[in-house]
Amino acid sequence: MKLLRFGPPGSERPGLLDDAGTIRDLSGVVADIGGDTLSRTGLEILRAVVPSSLPPVDGNVRLGPPVAGVRHFIAVGLNYTDHAIETNIPIPDEPVIFSKAPSCIVGPNDDVLMPRDSRMLDWEAEVAAVIGEHAFDLAEEDALSVVAGFLVCHDVSERQFQIHRGGQWIKGKSLPTFGPLGPWLVTPDEVSDPQDLNIWLKVNGITRQSGSTAKMIFPFSYLVSYISQFMALEPGDVITTGTPHGVGLGMKPPVFLKPGDVVELGADRLGRQKQTVVLRG
Repeated sequence: MKLLRFGPPGSERPGLLDDAGTIRDLSGVVADIGGDTLSRTGLEILRAVVPSSLPPVDGNVRLGPPVAGVRHFIAVGLNYTDHAIETNIPIPDEPVIFSKAPSCIVGPNDDVLMPRDSRMLDWEAEVAAVIGEHAFDLAEEDALSVVAGFLVCHDVSERQFQIHRGGQWIKGKSLPTFGPLGPWLVTPDEVSDPQDLNIWLKVNGITRQSGSTAKMIFPFSYLVSYISQFMALEPGDVITTGTPHGVGLGMKPPVFLKPGDVVELGADRLGRQKQTVVLRG
């Protein structure tokens, strides 16, 4: 299934994308896409619904983030060898874990708001896993069983805030609009191998990133297991798993986003996003 949320910010309704590419309204079946809806039981209820029985939705409707009420937005840094090398940081022996504030989450095609004092606004195309079950201290072989689905994440980053403002990555990762998610959450049955997804990103039509989850240092199963050693994971938690090479910081000389730039990104089976960078008023 491809689950989504549509409508104005703050008033999104649950939906799904049928096999013909039509958005269908799920609000008569579930209140939203989040929490218990993402559990194994909740997803089985949705699988039993015949999409053609649901009301169709205008295809021009705004898409919101596919997951509602995210309580913890967990991120993994330096999870591709080539990205670690381009940023001149040693390849990690263990996953580098940090948080993005859930308040940064927006829809896949919403504008990215550039802070007025931003000097190093950067892009990062990623694939994220969404948790569907309570989980703590999982074995790696059990880790993917708690994943409700996968989605595209744009880990927008202000490098000056991240690197030069005291070393706390969350500072450069959490501003409003710095976490576009979607366009939809794709359940694992439609992702034959999450470690074989191509990822790409373009800025103003020029390809900047082209990679594959096959090159992740720590795969999805390891990351979910590892993170669950340090915290309890809950339904709706989002774990974004790092970016391949090609970020602006790694270019020589570095290149950063500016107002008016258009960023497009996507991943196999998971859809695509498109954002315009706008100076925050």
